[in-house]
Amino acid sequence: MFYRPQDGHGLPHNPFNAIVTPRPIGWISSRDGTGRNNLAPYSFFNATAYVPPQVMFTSTTAKDDQGDTKDSVANIRETGVFCVNVVEYAMRDAMNASSATLPKDVDEFTHAGLTALECDTIDCARVGGAPAALECKLTQVLTLEGQSNYMVLGEVTGVHIRDDCLKDGRLDVTTYQPLSRLGYRDYVRVQDVFELARPDD
Repeated sequence: MFYRPQDGHGLPHNPFNAIVTPRPIGWISSRDGTGRNNLAPYSFFNATAYVPPQVMFTSTTAKDDQGDTKDSVANIRETGVFCVNVVEYAMRDAMNASSATLPKDVDEFTHAGLTALECDTIDCARVGGAPAALECKLTQVLTLEGQSNYMVLGEVTGVHIRDDCLKDGRLDVTTYQPLSRLGYRDYVRVQDVFELARPDD
């Protein structure tokens, strides 16, 4: 089949998210100016550069109590920092619970039964027990085409790695099986890993 997005796809569900898969999940923790914590998963997320290390995520909807965006973007605009927590398969239910649309004064760490730990380089909470967490300072918020589409870019200022996830000096993703987003309501976990040497290696 072929379709132009502006004309519609004619299918029961939008296939776009199912085509661009798997997508890593950025479990974004933030804090507003009054000290209230927030935690939410975003599947429009990725690393963008090595030196300095940088990441991005995109928020694509808005909440009535935050105007043109959601809690994460509103908090980051206010404080200039955020943390990206890696979602392991064992934390899938907590991640899902934190995706609920809740009032801005509700702490998703508490709602999802998670422990909030303080970051080292920024004034923000991180998910206790997560396999890894990236502490970030905001570099840009870009307004994208469409309603309430904002891309948040940040520079990584601190990196946490759970000790049991390191094997022979390398991060072994099979120890925690990172969760990735597919289309519709589907997810996948990384269990099998293989290597390919580049032609120039």
